[in-house]
Amino acid sequence: MAGQIPVTPVRERLIAPSVLSADPLNIAGDVEKINGLYDFLHVDVMDGNFVPNISYGPSLVSALRKRYPETVLDVHLMVETPGNFIESFASSGATYLTVHVEASSHLNRLLSEIRKLGCKPGITLNPSTPLWMIQPVLHLVDMVLVMSVNPGFGGQRFLPETLDKVTTLCQWRVSSGHEYLIEIDGGISEKNIQKVAAAGADVLVMGNAVFSSEEPEQQLREMRELLKEENLYERQG
Repeated sequence: MAGQIPVTPVRERLIAPSVLSADPLNIAGDVEKINGLYDFLHVDVMDGNFVPNISYGPSLVSALRKRYPETVLDVHLMVETPGNFIESFASSGATYLTVHVEASSHLNRLLSEIRKLGCKPGITLNPSTPLWMIQPVLHLVDMVLVMSVNPGFGGQRFLPETLDKVTTLCQWRVSSGHEYLIEIDGGISEKNIQKVAAAGADVLVMGNAVFSSEEPEQQLREMRELLKEENLYERQG
């Protein structure tokens, strides 16, 4: 996209470490290492069908809620038939429940059910999925999650072409008056965090960049400093 594109943020950029990259035998210990320097905790739920991997169930969300009662738990359902999962994750203490457009035949009903269960509904799309597929339900969601890698595994290379989706979502948000958060997940690190934020992302999910660091607390501090260094509310196309 040529020229200068104005991007209006909803609020200060938020950081959501993904516990998928934490030590599975010591998730709480790894979370303690980052000393509350996060805004959300991101939980990836994978069923081995929608994506070629299996991860956590409602019991982990319940344990996180018990240990961190005030923390925003951002639960990303990478599952087939997500309607079969939303009640158990809602009752376990999820704050946000995000479902994939590619896995959902009746999005309006599903998103409405998530809200009735007391969670904030979100919609997710894979890198190759066009934005028009979620446009009809944007009025029903509190978050849009743009995948910047193909989901299923941590540590993948960031796909820069997904940033245009983020910027378009910002423009739609301004023109429509909606207030959904724009989240991005996959391959985000100190090398690209400024560019990702400048595109308009509100919530930045980071896994390996945080939990694989020898000093995860210092890593998060440095990430926050990078977000403050320059004007991130517009980008050059």
